[in-house]
Amino acid sequence: MTGLPASTASTPAIRISEEVAQAVADGRPVVALESTIFTHGLPRPRNLTVALEAEKQLRGAGVVPATIGVHAGVPTVGLSTDQITELAATDGLDKVSLRDLPVVAALGRHGGTTVAATAFLAHRAGVRVFSTGGLGGVHFGASESFDESADLTTLATTPVTVISAGVKSILDIRATLERFETLNIPVIGYRTTKYPGFYVTDSGHEINFAVQSPEEAAGIIDARDRLDLPQAVLIANPVDPAKQLPPEELDGILARAWAEAERRGITGNASTPFLLDHIQRDTDGRSLEVNVEVYRGNVRLGGEIATALAARAGGSAAASTGA
Repeated sequence: MTGLPASTASTPAIRISEEVAQAVADGRPVVALESTIFTHGLPRPRNLTVALEAEKQLRGAGVVPATIGVHAGVPTVGLSTDQITELAATDGLDKVSLRDLPVVAALGRHGGTTVAATAFLAHRAGVRVFSTGGLGGVHFGASESFDESADLTTLATTPVTVISAGVKSILDIRATLERFETLNIPVIGYRTTKYPGFYVTDSGHEINFAVQSPEEAAGIIDARDRLDLPQAVLIANPVDPAKQLPPEELDGILARAWAEAERRGITGNASTPFLLDHIQRDTDGRSLEVNVEVYRGNVRLGGEIATALAARAGGSAAASTGA
């Protein structure tokens, strides 16, 4: 897109809203939210409705939302309602991963931030918890194409907590879990040791550990921080089984989506939005409803974990002062 002012030396590298900055300083619960879900993931006008609903959901639970995106070249932690509305209505936005941040900043462009860029910006702002829908991962055929998401390497060096419903169903889940292990990224199930498959509750792959409450999750996060480890903690939160896509249908849906992408020669960054759109059309919109349910559940759990972390920090501070 064009017509936006280029960034200058006087523009802050990262803009953190006053509300988010104050909440972080006060030790109150804050949850980061990515912008690609409403800039690239959902159709209009549903995209704006879901984005604002997520913020309202967190506020109702006493949690400060920090929706993250790039507005007019400025990476922003805590987009305003007007900025979210503008990004949701703008055509041709850049999909901004971590490598793209300096480019869109210098060119003064709008952009929706991926998991990688959102996690980086959240950490820079002191926000410890980030709720998303699905993670990026290893694509099928990556042994030849080397096609894997930058989410993986970014999360290996960014100590945030990411709540998701697993990786996107179009990915090679087995290979992705192997990469998480190689990169020393812990994957913790929320009340399950069956790794979710985004649209379905159980991807067919097991994980080693589960937590049963937000407080247990907060304990793991604190332990990671006390050990001064650099990687993210991934909390895998499955969609309600009653609201998942029928698992017996998913393999056929994915096969048709991949076949159509191959027929059209769609690869790289263009493949994920194409495949997800194809799945939505193939399921007559049912996948969109699952996507929204996944996001709501992850936003809710993110708020609960952020609240538990804030309570632990408050308790530690009181103990250290003898209160």
